[in-house]
Amino acid sequence: MTDKLNVLVRVDIDCARAKIAAQGRVTTQNLQALYVVAKRANALMEGLALEIDVTRARVDPDALEQLRACSQSHHLPAHIDPFPTDCKLSILTPRDASTTMRNVSLAA
Repeated sequence: MTDKLNVLVRVDIDCARAKIAAQGRVTTQNLQALYVVAKRANALMEGLALEIDVTRARVDPDALEQLRACSQSHHLPAHIDPFPTDCKLSILTPRDASTTMRNVSLAA
């Protein structure tokens, strides 16, 4: 698996859903790119359910904490969305998200 972040977006307007699937490594730095993609998807239609799927990514603990905070607040960070709009954001994480990066570090 590469450290390069790869993102695939699938949008189903009929069901008002969008899925952003990330692969590679998610860090606090490249997480900003995921937020920008989420903001654009959220602008497609009001009430769109956004799902960020990082089950196939290695996620730094700080990045995962930020994702979860956005999911709980229903808003993207202010520096990405200065005029906050409601964002129905859910996060799909690896089964054992608490050890995602720790296991990678031990294997290296």
